[in-house]
Amino acid sequence: MTAIAAALTDLLFDRRIDVDTAFARHFTDDYRQRTDGVWSDHAEFVEHITHLRTVIADGSVEVHDELINGDRYADRHTVHARKVDGSEVAFEVLVFAELAGDGRFRQIIETTTMLSGAAHDRGLGSAR
Repeated sequence: MTAIAAALTDLLFDRRIDVDTAFARHFTDDYRQRTDGVWSDHAEFVEHITHLRTVIADGSVEVHDELINGDRYADRHTVHARKVDGSEVAFEVLVFAELAGDGRFRQIIETTTMLSGAAHDRGLGSAR
């Protein structure tokens, strides 16, 4: 079974893994996500992550709470990131997810709150 810290680390911070490989490791082909009210399908999510890799140099994921019950997953985590321009951002994220039978994410609904960063970074959670 996957967890959000492993998925985000592979997607955003481990450049030895390409986006498609990271996606396939943690998400189903029919994956969809709602971030702050905006839905994304598989292709749109990959586009989002590909864009973030051009903006974010490195970072980490700090999981505060994580609950798993059958095919349901919930967590509260903070993403800390250093952008390529040297500035830093942090977002708290609340996640409710559905897991597929193989333990990968099938759907995530999340709400993000920027904890630190510039005003123009507020939309990073869904930027493409």
